[in-house]
Amino acid sequence: MTAAKRHAAPARPGRRACLGWTACAAALLAAALPASAVHAQEYPAKPVRIIVPFPPGGSTDVAARILAAKLAESFRQPVYVENKPGAGTTIGAAYVASAAPDGYTLYMTGPVTHASSQALYKKLSYDALRSFAPVGNITASPFIVVVHPSSPAKTLNDLITAARKQPGRLSYASSGNGAAPHLATEIIAKAAKVDFTHIPFKGVGPALVALLGNQVDFMISDVAVMPQIREGKLRALALTTAEASPLVPGVPSMAQAGVPNVDLGASLAVFAPAGTPAPVVARINATMNRVLEDADIRQKFEAQGFEVKTGTPEDLGRLMAQEIQRYGEIVRQTGISID
Repeated sequence: MTAAKRHAAPARPGRRACLGWTACAAALLAAALPASAVHAQEYPAKPVRIIVPFPPGGSTDVAARILAAKLAESFRQPVYVENKPGAGTTIGAAYVASAAPDGYTLYMTGPVTHASSQALYKKLSYDALRSFAPVGNITASPFIVVVHPSSPAKTLNDLITAARKQPGRLSYASSGNGAAPHLATEIIAKAAKVDFTHIPFKGVGPALVALLGNQVDFMISDVAVMPQIREGKLRALALTTAEASPLVPGVPSMAQAGVPNVDLGASLAVFAPAGTPAPVVARINATMNRVLEDADIRQKFEAQGFEVKTGTPEDLGRLMAQEIQRYGEIVRQTGISID
């Protein structure tokens, strides 16, 4: 092989090959673009999956399906929701962390749960920060303390008073060990200086069934319980945030309910595997933000008790760094451990 052949430059479209100036310019531009930028222009070229680390029927699952339907319209490709529950969301997270970083496997979860797993689980196969590429926030909402309507507790103070009289006797359901409602309940218990007995389930749905069946005394849930509150099947005692919310009218904040210095909100966000090309992440983020401005999708989220709250990948990255530090401290201070 001659030196000329060894060092020959890649073929470029010649003038005769280009049908007009516009086609020639487009071809030359494509040749000059980085591979990741070309990939982003073509994305998505096949169906996209959103992994949800909870069973079907919970609020995260519902939110993912609302978003997936709108993304599919914009992408002109199917967007599927796939449920991979268990182990406090770490099964779903591990699956996404090991997926191909091409933008076709996304992860929807709560930043609080995702951040706290770093402190709660000692042998994770992934790092909650470094193994993921933040894509963007979707929603914000409060957690809600709820009881069965037959419960003698009419207020949060009633519940705490009963717990003080019978330490460890009152039980609460949660969506899983290490999930945000588990953390929120233990933080409130520590603040109020009481003990509750934790009954973990694999997702909000099964935990909610237990409370509706009067098998546990209370639970802290995200907005998945809003329909039951509206129908009188559950009684809301308080929100876990420092301020009341128009999303849950008439329900007091933690401070208003007599437990100051507790402020724990819920949110949902989307992540991709680390190494996903930045232009692809930017395209997904821009598409999400655009569809979330749609009045129809906002109405659907608000009907579930969510407030739409978007942002950039950088916003979510900063939030995750802060939340990992914050919940690491909370786990150490409260002594929460995985059963």
